[in-house]
Amino acid sequence: MSNKNVDVLIIGAGPSGCVAASYLHNNGLKIKVVEKSKFPRFVIGESLLPRCMDHFEEVGLLDCLKEQGFERKDGARFLRGGVVCNFDFSKKHTEGWDWTWQVPRADFDKTITDELIKNGVDIAFEEEVVDVDFNADGTSITTIKNKDGQINKIEAKFIIDSSGYGRVLPRLLDLEKPSELLNQSSIFAHVKDIKRPDGWEGTRITFDVLDTRLWFWVIPFSNGVTSIGYVGPTEFLESFKGTSSEKLTEMLKLSAYYRERFEDVDFLFNPVQITNYSKSVKQLYGKGYVLTGNSAEFLDPVFSSGVTFATESALMAAKLITKSLQNETVDWEVEYSDYIKRGVNVFATYVKEWYTGNLQTLFFHRPENPEIKKQICAVLAGYVWDETNPFVKNHHRLVKAVAHIIDMEKQKSE
Repeated sequence: MSNKNVDVLIIGAGPSGCVAASYLHNNGLKIKVVEKSKFPRFVIGESLLPRCMDHFEEVGLLDCLKEQGFERKDGARFLRGGVVCNFDFSKKHTEGWDWTWQVPRADFDKTITDELIKNGVDIAFEEEVVDVDFNADGTSITTIKNKDGQINKIEAKFIIDSSGYGRVLPRLLDLEKPSELLNQSSIFAHVKDIKRPDGWEGTRITFDVLDTRLWFWVIPFSNGVTSIGYVGPTEFLESFKGTSSEKLTEMLKLSAYYRERFEDVDFLFNPVQITNYSKSVKQLYGKGYVLTGNSAEFLDPVFSSGVTFATESALMAAKLITKSLQNETVDWEVEYSDYIKRGVNVFATYVKEWYTGNLQTLFFHRPENPEIKKQICAVLAGYVWDETNPFVKNHHRLVKAVAHIIDMEKQKSE
């Protein structure tokens, strides 16, 4: 057994852990990143939002990502019946990035970790956190097991849990709590997109809305592979019988728009099923630790918010830890928890109102209101902390109120 002393231990080497690691390393702190998996590895969360480009740029990870030629994402398309709702990120209320990427996460995440390792960051793969002991002052001793079963200890002044779906500290510290969102489940896979149309139609990320709670995603990558998947009520997805491949094959017949394009395609891996995926926690930080990204809260994939929250929370956590270790006063409740929750709450409202149908009413109402669309587009681009945007500041009531007005006008005209 060996012991190692660091300023900050980071659990998880996904975008959240890497953004935090890059910031801390750039600011001269001694860090270590431990990652349970061996990279490259598959993970979901392939559609990014423009907001996270700010984070990659700030910590010096943007250039290495640009070199990879990932599929550019300038907006998103939502279909329902014969109505199309197109969002263009260049036409949004909030100033900021007008584009981002659609990425195979195995390649994307490995690009970032390779860059960090090249820059001298200590990242250990195939190492699992099995226990953490916190001292009264917040310092900690974390027990790590490697792939050979060898046990090591890491002493740290602070821990960032960026373990994503692994949710290491929430499990070890009993921080889990039920999500307030609906019980939705998902089934998804990658396919070789042999019938992909040329041009814009072939590369546009699209959400095909088949029912209020049932939708189909299509995320094309620049390598000819496309991510496809269904999200719907848990009981509906469980009504399909057979293997995961048989289930997804049958479900592909549900999309009139995409049925022919994905008919008889081969899945590049057995489709993955995630049941009741939304998660939450009792608190986002504690003495000596902070939770970031999906370790803290996982909402719903309909607006692709996962990676953006991961990198936003990671960068904020890293900045506050740096201040704290420089003996500056940090109010974790106000500067971290309240801040992150403001953004989470905006997206949570949009998720809830999507599944009530209110947000879908706004998306598919014709004629479109250009100003409202610009304000909603800024939310969909990840700029959910901009309170000059009425659909951010008044998110908890405005979506519902506008949908109600549209419904009232519709009833008058009938």
